[in-house]
Amino acid sequence: MSTSPTAAVTLSRATKSFIVLIALLQGLALYLIRIGARPDSGFEIYWYVMALSVPTLMLLSVQRLDDRRFWTNALGVAAIYLLLALWAGWSATGAPDIKAAAVLWPFGATLAIALFIALPYLQCRLDHGRWRAPYSALFEHGWQNALTLLLTAVFVGICWGVLGLCAVLFKLIGIQFFADLFTTRSFAHLATGIMVGLGVLVGRTQQRPVQVARQILFAIFKGLLPLVSLIALLFVISLPFTGLDALWRTRSATLILMSLIAVMVLFVNAVYQDGDDAPPYPRWLRHVVDAALLILPIYAGLGLYALSLRIGQYGWTAERFWAVLASVVLSAYAVGYAVAALRPRAGWLHDLKRVNVGVSLVILALTVAANSWLLDPHRLSVNDQLARLRDGRSERERFDLSHLRFDSGRRGYLALQALAGDSKLFDAKERAQIQRLLTMKNSWEYRQDDKRDQQARTAAEALRHIKPAAGVAAPDPLWLQTLVSDKLPTPDCLNADSECVLMTPDLDSDGQADYLLCNAKQWGPVCFVYAREEGVWSKIGRNSSSYLNTEASAVAPAMRANQLRVVPRRWADFQLGETGPVMQLEVEPAPKSDCGRTHCD
Repeated sequence: MSTSPTAAVTLSRATKSFIVLIALLQGLALYLIRIGARPDSGFEIYWYVMALSVPTLMLLSVQRLDDRRFWTNALGVAAIYLLLALWAGWSATGAPDIKAAAVLWPFGATLAIALFIALPYLQCRLDHGRWRAPYSALFEHGWQNALTLLLTAVFVGICWGVLGLCAVLFKLIGIQFFADLFTTRSFAHLATGIMVGLGVLVGRTQQRPVQVARQILFAIFKGLLPLVSLIALLFVISLPFTGLDALWRTRSATLILMSLIAVMVLFVNAVYQDGDDAPPYPRWLRHVVDAALLILPIYAGLGLYALSLRIGQYGWTAERFWAVLASVVLSAYAVGYAVAALRPRAGWLHDLKRVNVGVSLVILALTVAANSWLLDPHRLSVNDQLARLRDGRSERERFDLSHLRFDSGRRGYLALQALAGDSKLFDAKERAQIQRLLTMKNSWEYRQDDKRDQQARTAAEALRHIKPAAGVAAPDPLWLQTLVSDKLPTPDCLNADSECVLMTPDLDSDGQADYLLCNAKQWGPVCFVYAREEGVWSKIGRNSSSYLNTEASAVAPAMRANQLRVVPRRWADFQLGETGPVMQLEVEPAPKSDCGRTHCD
C-alpha cells in the first residue's frame, strides 16, 4: 500500500494545544448559540454555520500556527460559508411557523460534504504551496480525514460512556452531584469540545492505528468488490426477463439504483487507492469488475429516468431537486468509471484519478450554486408547482397547499399569500381556506381542518361511513343527528375516508340497547360507547387503552358479523360508606398455581 509522506506530519506542542483549544471554543460557541437562540432568527443560522465549519477546518488541517496559508484558507472558507448562510437564513426565516428544517437539513448536509471534499485541496495547498497537487496526496488526505473523524466519534462515545459509569457508581451510594453535573448543558458542550479536540489529536498524531484501520477497511472492500460487481451484472442481465414494472412499483427505484453506484464508487476507490500499486486481483477477476463498471451508466440512466417520471407526474419539489443533484453527480461517476474501464492500455483504471478530481470540483460548484440564488431549489419547486396549478396539470382540489405553507421556506409562504388574493384561480370559499392556512401553526392543524371540511354534515352522509353490523337495525335518527351536530364525539367516524361499524349490545343489563361504535380502520380498534337516558344520547366511555394493541383489520370481520358477547365483570367495584366514592377494582392475574381454585382466563 502506498503511503504519502503528507500524512506523517509532526505537530508541535503549540499546535497540539491549539487543536484542543479550538475544539473547546467550538463547544463553548455552540453552547452560547443554543442558550441565546431566538425563534425565526437568521443570526442563529449564521453562527451555527461559522461555529461548525471553520473550527472543523482548522482542527483537521492546522500544521503550523505561523503559516499564512492556513489562516487564508480559514478566512476564505468562512467568507464563502457566511454568504451561503445568509441565503439559507433568508430562505428559512421571515415567515411565521414555516419548517426551517426543510431548508436547513439539505443545506447543512451539502455544506458538510463540500467541506470534506475541499479539505484535501486546502491541505495540499499547505503542503505544496499550490492548489494542484499529486493525486496520491489528495487520496491520502481524504482518507486520513475520514478515519480521523471516525476515530474522534468513537473516542467521544467512549469518554461519555466512562462519565456515565462514574455518575451511576456515585449515584448508587447517594451522591447525585456527578449525575447532575454531567447532564447540565454547559458541561456537556464544553466536555464534548475537549473530547473532540483530544480525539482529533489522537487521529492526527497516532499514525499507526489509523493506518491499521485503513488496511483492515480496504481489505474488506477489496474482498467485497468482486461480489458487488457480480451482483450488478446479474441484475442487469435479469432485467430483459423480468421487465421494469417491478422496479417502478418499488417507488424507490432511483434510491436503490444510485445506492449501488455509490457502493461501487466507494469500493473501487478503496481498491484502486492512488494507482501506484500493482493492479489487484487476477486478470479474469479484473475483467468482472471492468464489466460491472461498464454497465454503471445503465443504472444511472434507469435511476434518472425513474426520477424524471416522478417529476413529470407530480412536478418539482425541493426533495426531488436534491435527488436530481445527487443522481447527476453519481451518474457522472458512473460514466467516468465506464470510460476508465474502456481504456486498459494506459493501465488498469488509469483515468480514475482525473474522473475523481473532475467530479469533486463539480460537486463543489453545484453545492455553492444549489445553496445560493443561482439554483435555489425552493424557487424552482414553488414556480413549477404554481405553473402546474395554473395550466391544469395539478387539480385544485388535490393541490398540496400545506407543502407551500410549511415545507417550501419563505418562497412558499409568499407564494401562498399571492394565491390567497388570486380570484381567477380560487373562489371566495377557497381563498378563505387559504387565509386560514396562513394563520395555522403546523401542517397537522391544516389536515385536521381539511378533515372537518370533508366531514359528514347530515344523517344520510353519516350512514355512508357508519354501517350497522349484521342483524342490527338502523340507528336512532336522534343519535345520528347528535353526532353530525358535533354534540357527541366519535372515533373519527364522520371523515371522508372513515369506516365504522355500529353494534347494539346491552352493556348495563337494563333492557335497553346501548350503542357501540368502532372504527374498523384505526389501529386498536377504537370504540366509543353511547347510552340513551331520559331521551338524551351521551357518550359514557370507550374501550380501555390497554387493549389497543391489535390491528383493527384482525377483528373487523367479527364487528361486521355482530359477533359480540357481553362479558360481565366477575369482581365488582366497591364503596366504603354510604357517601364514599365508588372504587374500581383493578384485578391482577392469578398465579398459575391458583388456577385450580380460581377462574383463570
